[in-house]
Formats: sequence, structure tokens, C-alpha cells
Amino acid sequence: MIPISVCIIAKNEEKNIEKCLAPLAPYNFEIIVVDTGSTDRTKEIARKYTDYVYDFEWVNDFSAARNFSLKKATHNYVLILDCDEFLTEINVDEIYRLIEEHPRSVGMLLRHSYYDSGGMRVSYPDRVERLFHKRYYHYNYTIHEQVSDIKTNSTYFERYEIPLTVDHVGYCGGLQDMLQKVERNNTLLLKEIEKNPEDSYFYFQVGQSYNSIADYENAYIYYKQAFEHPIDPAQPWLPILAQAYLRSMNSTGRAEEAIAFFTPLYDSFSGDASFLCTLGVSYLRTNQPMKAMMEFVRALQCSDASSEGVTTYIPYYNIGLINEMLGDINSAVSFYQRAAAYGYPLAVERLNELGIT
Repeated sequence: MIPISVCIIAKNEEKNIEKCLAPLAPYNFEIIVVDTGSTDRTKEIARKYTDYVYDFEWVNDFSAARNFSLKKATHNYVLILDCDEFLTEINVDEIYRLIEEHPRSVGMLLRHSYYDSGGMRVSYPDRVERLFHKRYYHYNYTIHEQVSDIKTNSTYFERYEIPLTVDHVGYCGGLQDMLQKVERNNTLLLKEIEKNPEDSYFYFQVGQSYNSIADYENAYIYYKQAFEHPIDPAQPWLPILAQAYLRSMNSTGRAEEAIAFFTPLYDSFSGDASFLCTLGVSYLRTNQPMKAMMEFVRALQCSDASSEGVTTYIPYYNIGLINEMLGDINSAVSFYQRAAAYGYPLAVERLNELGIT
């Protein structure tokens, strides 16, 4: 078996660190925890699971802390986790096999990020680069650090999926926690923009920061700037940017602008159920119910869900809403009931209003 070091950086994570480390205990991983200045019990808890707990003076650079953790790993292959990511599924034998098959490539785990929306705790899945040989790759960028080729700093390399899934709860904190995180992140991101004014990635991430606290006006401003700079179509975050930009326009009274902007780009994103549902909302807000209906129907036909509910209760509810707008109450009730079967609060509420129990 190829030995693997799990590398984690932490600061004041006593509420999460045990949930992160405990699921790793049954596996023969070396665990490296690099603490960047905790004042709580983070290091004490971490030492229950590993002897390899190190201090790193915080220098406003996440890549510096990540790369320090790589240096402390005694094994060449490293698996990177965050304290707010909790292992839920893993096939270790298959991971070893895949490493042997892709020795110079980067493995991507599956992450389910949770957040609150429409009265429900929902999630969206994405693949993130986390398993690699530390002689070939390291981290680059001070914030929202990226795995990069150690010789060229390029992010263009072969990727493969690994059978490892985590739940990510970093977006589930209280408003004050999120505001502090946004202030910290955007301070670093804006410095990156000063150094790399043509790099769309940083504009996208500033938009994401504002989106996380529902500041859609500022999110719109930075998403728009991201699209105004060069973007490689192969970037894995591009579909997330597209859906988020659409949502920010819908949320700031710019639905007509959204439709005009994305109509020529439609084929690039039409396989993404989140994009289709959000575009459907744009059509609803511009009083085009039949065009909206088509987008929600297409979302139901997508096989790869880009966010929870976008291939089930979200299109069901909106198709019900459109049928009700068109006067077909029986069809509306049928679709509301399908959405309510998933526990979707808006569908349950509408059925109650219609007197359907």
C-alpha cells in the first residue's frame, strides 16, 4: 500500500476538529495538523488523534500554511482536508489502486457543501483537487489556494476522481461568523486582484464571499468583472460562476440582463441543472412562463445534480407555480405534491393555502 499523509491546517477549530479527525482514525493515514494560532482547545483535541501537531506563524497566506504542512508530511502522497470537512465515504483500496494508475496526476474528492436556503438545509456537490504527490505539486495564491505544478505554478494538469466524500459545513455558521470570514477573505482577495488584475478567479471568489452573506449587489459587481476577464472554459469553477452570476442578477432586479447575457452562452451551461433552474427564475421574473417551464423541465432531465433539489423539488415546485399561473390547478397541485414529498416548505405552504392536505 502507498502511504498517505493527511494534511490539515487549523485555527480555533475546537468545534470541528474532532469531527474531522475521528473518521480518519480507522485508516492507516499519517495525520499532520498545522495550527496557525489557536487560542482554544484545537491543538489539545488534535493530539488525541496524532502526535504530529505543529505551530505555524500566520502570515496572511493560506498557501504558505498549506505548503508548510506538506513539508511536515513524511510521505510523498498527501491528502488535504479542512477542519470543517468531515469524511462520510471512502474506499481506501480503490484510492491506492488509482494512485498507482495516475502517479503524476491529482485526485479529486467529492465535497457536499451545506447551506440554508428556502427554510431547508441543502447542499451542492463539487469535486476539489486534494490528493497528489508533494514533489510534483504544491499550493499557490494567498487565499482560495490552488493546487499548482511545483515547477511552473500552472493549474493545468491531469485530474481523476477518487472514492472519497466529505461533508463541508463551513457555510453553516452564524451571520457574525460569516461576516468576519468575508472581511478576512476579501482583504486577501483584493490584494491578489492588485497583483493579478487579469485573473478572473479572484473576482469570482470575491463575488462568492458576498454571495455567502446574501449581499447580491456586490456579488453581481464582482461576478460581472470575472466574466469581463479571460476565463478558460475548462476551469471547474466556471459553471458555479455562471449560476451564481445569474442568481445575483435575479436577486437585484436584472433578470432581463441575465437572459440577454446568457442566451448566446446557453449551450455551454445547459447541462447544469442549477443553471437551468436559475434561468427559469429569470424567465418567470420577466413574465415568460412558458420559457421558464422549458428550463425547469430540462432541469428534471439532468442526471448530474449540481445542487440539492435542482433535479427534483425545485423544478417540481416551479412547474406547479407556472401551471397555477396558467389556471391549471389540478396540474399545479400534482407538481406541488411532488415537491412536498421531498419536504420542500414552499410547496407544503402552497398546498395548505389551496386547502390540500
